[in-house]
Amino acid sequence: ALPGAAAPPGPAALPGAAAPPARAPITARPWSDDEVAAELRATAAASFVLARNHGSLLPLQAGSLRRVAVVGPNAAVARTLGGGSATVFPSYTVSPLDGVRAALRAEVTHAPGVRTATRLPIAEITSADVRFLDAGGTVISAEHREVGEFTWLGTLDPRTAAIEVHTTLRAQRAGEHLVGPSGPGEYRLTLRNALAFEGELALRPGADVAEALFAPPQHGVPITLAEGETLDVVLRREGGGEMVTFGLAFQPPRDDEDAELERAVALARDADVAIVVIGTTPEVESEGFDRSTLALPGRQDELVRRVNAAQPRTIVVVNAGAPVLLPWLDEVPATLLCWFPGQEAGNALADVIFGAAEPGGRLPTTWPASDDGLPSVTPVSGVLEYAEGLAIGYRGTTEPLLPFGHGLGYTSWEYLAMDGATVRLCNTGTRRGREVIQVYASRPDSAIDRPPRWLVGFAVIDADAGEEIVIDIPLSPRAFQHWDEGWETEPGEFVLQAGRSVADLRVSSTWS
Repeated sequence: ALPGAAAPPGPAALPGAAAPPARAPITARPWSDDEVAAELRATAAASFVLARNHGSLLPLQAGSLRRVAVVGPNAAVARTLGGGSATVFPSYTVSPLDGVRAALRAEVTHAPGVRTATRLPIAEITSADVRFLDAGGTVISAEHREVGEFTWLGTLDPRTAAIEVHTTLRAQRAGEHLVGPSGPGEYRLTLRNALAFEGELALRPGADVAEALFAPPQHGVPITLAEGETLDVVLRREGGGEMVTFGLAFQPPRDDEDAELERAVALARDADVAIVVIGTTPEVESEGFDRSTLALPGRQDELVRRVNAAQPRTIVVVNAGAPVLLPWLDEVPATLLCWFPGQEAGNALADVIFGAAEPGGRLPTTWPASDDGLPSVTPVSGVLEYAEGLAIGYRGTTEPLLPFGHGLGYTSWEYLAMDGATVRLCNTGTRRGREVIQVYASRPDSAIDRPPRWLVGFAVIDADAGEEIVIDIPLSPRAFQHWDEGWETEPGEFVLQAGRSVADLRVSSTWS
């Protein structure tokens, strides 16, 4: 209601009707930082998919470990969010390396092993002052940031004529570093109170505007730093506007990649267990462009195989937002898919690896064994034909590397019976676990063009060791319908099957 206006009348009571119950007041309170962190941590762990766990290597017993090697290009700086417009800037990020170190008393060693990016990395900043200046150089306002990337979409004060980032970088090792702006715009870079760069960076001719987010122009100024030495930096970007996005790039010294690979292998060999964190980069997986291959960038497959040959207790963590090729999957004991898990990534990963949480995710996509036979993403004469029709993903007939719905846990399950959409099953393992019961339908005698089977419902349960569960799986009528100038249901019986994935169906019944 408008201020001062009477409240709108409620519905008239019917004669003899009871008065409607009084509504409880809606209350809310801000979450504490600890509550937010705990929710993000638990949610990330619940999304991880355990793709392989040969010999029940996972979960690890933290107290039995003396030395753990955490290697790979995504170990110290993980991809926590998707590229482009999916990017947000959290107040902090826990890397896999940090998460494992926080969870263990054991020695944790690290080496990236290989390179996956061809671009300058954004600086890992813990404290930065961002100042907004008007045309006369007066500071309009200021913000404190803890990240090295900055984006404003229609939120800048219209008086803004320049933005300055004041921060201090610290060298983790001695050698030549590269420091500079990342993103389209006109810049002034000051290092140690001296002008180090002044100029404009522009997108390539004809580039999509999204490249400002996922493939911005960059410039690096070389500077030699001693281990532990700090560097005062001021990066000034001229201009304001509706969309402003830029970052401060900071690349540490690079060793010979062969030597770095050998170092990672040596660390793995000398450890009790090796955790290899690999994945995609914004250069190969982001918005604004199609992927040319599902292969992991760089020499990551070689890194996995070399580490696995040196250390029989190897766990591979795949940090990617969509399917990638895993040609070594059947060779390594354990593989965990962690997607883009957000700012609590490292703590969630440690919870799953050391058994404080169970990996609760199931594959929402089919993971192919190779690029061969996949539908093309390249238009021909301006037309992209979806020739595969219904036979795509788990509805097709190609044998996948990992089937739709796949995901292991830390206990075992026996499916006992199915009656209609009611499933009875038992946790036959030794610990409490989580199961995602999936129901698929088929119609062998259908007069309609249908896939061999399709997902019609699922449910999630938690059960203690030895506990038996009976659960009704909710099924929507729409899941059985087809389109024929309107939604129609073919008369007759459908076959239902329930299990752990589209390739692991254990009980069946009928539905009409």
